[in-house]
Amino acid sequence: MVLKNPPYLGIIRSELLIDGLVEQTSSGGSDVALRALNRGIAAVKEDAVEMLASYGLAYSLMKFFTGPMSDFKNVGLVFVNSKRDRTKAVMCMVVAGAVAAVFHTLIAYSDLGYYIINKLHHVDESVGSKTRRAFLYLAAFPFMDAMAWTHAGILLKHKYSFLVGCASISDVIAQVVFVAILLHSHLECREPLLIPILSLYMGALVRCTTLCLGYYRNIHDIIPDRSGPEMGGEATIRKMLSFWWPLALILATQRISRPIVNLFVSRDLGGSSAATEAVAILTATYPVGHMPYGWLTEIRAVYPAFDKNNPSNKMVNTSSTVTATHIKKFTFVCMALSLTLCFVMFWTPDVSEKILVDIIGVDFAFAELCVVPLRIFSFFPVPVTVRAHLTGWLMTLKKTFVLAPSSVLRIIVLITSLIVLPYLGVHGATLGVGSLLAGFVGESTMVAIAACYVYRKQKKKRNENETATEGEDSAMTDMPQTEEMTDIVEMREENE
Repeated sequence: MVLKNPPYLGIIRSELLIDGLVEQTSSGGSDVALRALNRGIAAVKEDAVEMLASYGLAYSLMKFFTGPMSDFKNVGLVFVNSKRDRTKAVMCMVVAGAVAAVFHTLIAYSDLGYYIINKLHHVDESVGSKTRRAFLYLAAFPFMDAMAWTHAGILLKHKYSFLVGCASISDVIAQVVFVAILLHSHLECREPLLIPILSLYMGALVRCTTLCLGYYRNIHDIIPDRSGPEMGGEATIRKMLSFWWPLALILATQRISRPIVNLFVSRDLGGSSAATEAVAILTATYPVGHMPYGWLTEIRAVYPAFDKNNPSNKMVNTSSTVTATHIKKFTFVCMALSLTLCFVMFWTPDVSEKILVDIIGVDFAFAELCVVPLRIFSFFPVPVTVRAHLTGWLMTLKKTFVLAPSSVLRIIVLITSLIVLPYLGVHGATLGVGSLLAGFVGESTMVAIAACYVYRKQKKKRNENETATEGEDSAMTDMPQTEEMTDIVEMREENE
């Protein structure tokens, strides 16, 4: 029997609202902090639009490398049950961070970077040079972000979501504070790009330090050196990577979606000043549009964290039982809340313009150009919720490999939309955000198909097990009857 208003829902809600803040600060670039960073660029009156476009291109490319690493949080959440497991996870992230730094350096200094940024995006020499320089400055960020997320997953597993939330909030505060401080320094004149980038690093340093200290203080001494059979056995690097790579592929396609959108939007407008303006609009609208629904992604952490069928959760004590019904109800409430926020923020007259003018610091004419793209963001919560909920269920079953096709379909739908929509008269930032929505819908549809496939296999396997069990029970029931008949025959022989 399910309660009409289950008290457990409040427990999930409180932890997931904090986890929502975690997602908001993922990769050191939360929507709140990113708006502050954008404001740091917009405050530079000279070439503000050009600087915003340059930082937007570099940041979106950096997110492509950072994205797959942030999903190692889920490896920590599902697999890390011992100190040895944690060491393996950290080593994987050290290697991944080094590879990302090498790619950053290659793009900054080689002809490959000139081709990707200048040629493919059709930006002028000034924007391309600033973008490559910003990308080089961001080379160490993926490693710091990976370390933070690995320990965040371990802390979430042990229900320290409040600590993870505090680290995330500290990240945001640090970025906002350093933007304000650096705006009064000589960097505004000498190297304005360093204002958001240094602030990004300081926020990541605060978050990483907080999470690592939280791990050593609360968890390191209580987990065993090795995982026993009761915890599902010791995790191997191969198991971690097999679990991680489909999630990493999905997140990589999500991260690369923005550079692809920037590329097509810029090329569609022929690399003109209108193209630079369109990329600047996308850079300004991404964090604002992402704010009301971005936290829904963390719904996928609910199933692995609370489902008691996951052997690794047996070592984590919790005072309440959360069922699948509770999780479904909570998911629906979150989606409804997100949709409400989107329509209030983006469809109420003058609200979205006021957010852009007051928070990011753009002028009103520029803010008016962002209204239509922001309204398209209002429809993102539905596919994002479906994807997150079903992904969490598949993570619990460790069946993440079925998610890989969804990332391929997302890119196919995204590129198709970017090619077709201009023939329908859709251009600029509206083209970019509309194509992103189409990609989200395509990806969520494929995830739903994959979940149905796994569910049918699970149901079939369960029915086969039940049939086998019934057969064994029937055989066991027949045995005593045979023995009983033997005893009766023996008694009759004795009487005779």
